[in-house]
Amino acid sequence: MMKHSKQILLVALGGNALIRKGQTGTVDEQFRNLKIPIRQIAKLTNTYRIIITHGNGPQVGNLMLTQECCDAVPKLPLEILVAQTQGQIGYMIESTLDTELMQLGDDGENYFVSLLSYVVVDKNDPAFLNPSKPVGPVFPEEKARTLPYPIKKTAKGYRRVVASPLPVTIVEKREIKKLIDMNFIVICCGGGGIPVIRKGRHFSGMDAVIDKDLASARLAEEVGVDIFLIATDVQGATLNFGKKNQKFLKSITARQAENFLAQGQFPSGSMGPKIEAAVQFVRKTGKRAVIASIENIESAVQGKSGTEIVA
Repeated sequence: MMKHSKQILLVALGGNALIRKGQTGTVDEQFRNLKIPIRQIAKLTNTYRIIITHGNGPQVGNLMLTQECCDAVPKLPLEILVAQTQGQIGYMIESTLDTELMQLGDDGENYFVSLLSYVVVDKNDPAFLNPSKPVGPVFPEEKARTLPYPIKKTAKGYRRVVASPLPVTIVEKREIKKLIDMNFIVICCGGGGIPVIRKGRHFSGMDAVIDKDLASARLAEEVGVDIFLIATDVQGATLNFGKKNQKFLKSITARQAENFLAQGQFPSGSMGPKIEAAVQFVRKTGKRAVIASIENIESAVQGKSGTEIVA
């Protein structure tokens, strides 16, 4: 195995990297949006070996809506839809990255690959007893009553809910480690990965959704990442968010982050999982975790922006 002087950086891109609030999510919009983070990541290839993970919520939602609108073809389970979006978004990231590297005068030393990824979950995870993660389209109440799966009323309306179990291990971790040691930029664990449970020597897919940031933290731990960066639509973590006394957190310890979580400062539907993922990584490795905006990936790696969680 070759030795490397470059550290390993994992960038976990939020769903807003492709579709911004107020947008319809056309392919042109997604490609334009991707240029912002990918241009910065391309620059960072000079000094880091890089892994890119990404969300897939809007894309999976669109596929589920398509299925609801058409009875002419068989319905596909959620695990297959997650796999489809891994290929779709992986292609979009690869093609954008290729363009940005060429514009930077890349001489062909950077290689990249999108890896279909699945993630082991525990079949006894309590999340399976209480499906709570909304996915897919919004239904009228009358339609919701007739659907064959769990439905929950959300702020947007009635939606299907699935379990969101914790990631146990990334199945392809050895392949990912080998690829980054061979100087590949690896795009993987899209949408948190395809959730599977072990059945003897085989895997069985589950109708569930794994949090993308928690799966990314597990991957970062398992392949020896040096910097774990979560890119989102805000500048970082803030106390009393949206209030007059809100306070941006430049740097906090893992213990402080846990205390703020316990106080309800970071909601479960937004900043909460990102803080949990960062704390998990820091606790396990003692290395850097940063939460920053999509626009400030490069400066956050340099310690100039974002919220850093330290041991």
